[in-house]
Amino acid sequence: MKFKKFFIKTCNELEGEKNTTRKIACKKCGKKISVSKIRKNYFVCPNCGNYYLVRARRRILMLADKRSFIEHDRELTSKNILSFPEYDEKLEKAKIKSRENEGVICGTCLIGGVKVCIFSMDPYFMMGSMGSVVGEKITRLFEYATKNSLPVLGITVSGGARMQEGMLSLMQMSKVSAAVKRHSDKNNLYINLLTNPTTGGVNASFAMLGDITLSEPHARVGFAGPRVIEKTLNKSLPKGFQRAESVLKCGFIDMIVERKNQKELISKLLIMHS
Repeated sequence: MKFKKFFIKTCNELEGEKNTTRKIACKKCGKKISVSKIRKNYFVCPNCGNYYLVRARRRILMLADKRSFIEHDRELTSKNILSFPEYDEKLEKAKIKSRENEGVICGTCLIGGVKVCIFSMDPYFMMGSMGSVVGEKITRLFEYATKNSLPVLGITVSGGARMQEGMLSLMQMSKVSAAVKRHSDKNNLYINLLTNPTTGGVNASFAMLGDITLSEPHARVGFAGPRVIEKTLNKSLPKGFQRAESVLKCGFIDMIVERKNQKELISKLLIMHS
């Protein structure tokens, strides 16, 4: 079983591709572009601007100063507490697919020379779903940041709470939110970067509690999915519903930032508030 991981093809053709001269077709525009060009363009299609999913660890590398990241609580991993059918198998597949122990990576790093606590959710671990361990890791990070008077940067991507853990998963909404409040009460900064998608219980809790809320272009930001809403209301939704540009107009997002500009902007914000 231990050797099985060596024979699993990576889920992201850009992350695992060694031949950077090979061209792949963009899933949005269909144009064939070399892997190296897409990587150099911050995993964004240079032809149509399509944003590719990015692993949690890659996100941190893109934002943190070189060799400054120190990971916290890497050993924590979910267990099938409720004996939910096939949950053990899904967790094992998620670990192989994402090459991570859990759906979030937490730690400290420097961004523009400023020390910051950072958490990054992983879309390849059960779509960044929030279980009890995800909530525990983020809560511990906020508690560490509060104790040491550090700002927090969160990168969210999630389909919501993990149904295989039932109420234990939903409880993380209030637990993390309480940790965010204690961090805020000590006059500490929390910046959140929403990526596609940030939905469900994550959106309804700590993802929208930042002092400064940023988003990538065209990211889906909302609670229930548009198909669920349309069936419930029996109405068609307007074009661009739940996209970042629409949410920005409603005042729930402060700024939409292209991926190539994120480190520079976040560095300025951290320096300004330090």
